[in-house]
Parts: sequence; structure tokens; C-alpha cells
Amino acid sequence: MVSFSGQSKRLALFLLIPMLSGCVEGGPGPGGYYPPQRPPRPEPQPQMCTMEYRPVCGERGGRFETFGNACQARGRGFRIVSSGECRRQPGPLPPPGRPDRPDRPDWNQPGRPDRPDRPGRPEQSGFCTREYRPVCGQRGSRTQTFPNACEAANAGFSVVASGECRR
Repeated sequence: MVSFSGQSKRLALFLLIPMLSGCVEGGPGPGGYYPPQRPPRPEPQPQMCTMEYRPVCGERGGRFETFGNACQARGRGFRIVSSGECRRQPGPLPPPGRPDRPDRPDWNQPGRPDRPDRPGRPEQSGFCTREYRPVCGQRGSRTQTFPNACEAANAGFSVVASGECRR
């Protein structure tokens, strides 16, 4: 049997400690324990949707928007609240005493410049579909191309031709 002297034991220990310390992994946890990491959250993949037109009303953060179909709404992160186009949300009423209020006796007299029924101006703008069927609209001497007849009417233009306006 081999016997080691005190000095040999110290030398062996002195050489063995650096070798063993290389085997221990240091880290944030006790004993070099690394907690399992969560996989990274995947980036949202672009969603392929059909071009079928079946409008839905979507809501996100209190904002309502009409989409061509449910796939397009979900792809943009909206929650579907109804089928069909979104209904117009009522806006705030103007302050009392203004001439654009029907509660004034002089509100709808002929010749008023602020009457809602004056020619060339829509009585109330409405919502339009998102179909793309370009039209050429005219108001006075100005012509402009619109995506569809509804958009032209909402802007106060009369449709003068199908397709884009000639330049």
C-alpha cells in the first residue's frame, strides 16, 4: 500500500482543486442551477385570407372597424362583434344655441348658408363598402378618382364616369 506524506497530500490537493473547479458551472442560481427559460414568443405570422366579401365589424381597444371578412379582422388583432358593416357610432352633440341645431327657430329657413340640404353636399355621410370599383367624380370644375361611387358621394362629388379620371 502506498502511503502519502503530509506534503504530498497538500500538493495533490493543490493540483486537484483547480481541476475540479473547472467542472463546476457558475451561474445565477445556487450550485450553478439555471432555471429553464421560456421559449421566445413567436412573431405573429402573416395570415393568408381569402378575398371573399362577407363584411364583419371588429373591435379593438374601443375602436370599431369594418373588414371584408372575419379572417382579415382577426389577422389585424380585432375581435369580431357583429356580422355586416359597423354601425355609425353617435358623436357628441354640438353645444346648444348654435345655428346647426334644429332646436333653433331659424335653423331650417330658406336661404341659410349652413343648411344641410344645399346642393352638392351630402345630407349626412354614410359608411361605404371597401369594394374597389373606381369612378371619376366631379364637383364644380374639379375632378377626382374615388375607389367607388359611395366614397365619391360622401365627399360631395357627382359620378361622371366609371373608371379612373383622365388626366
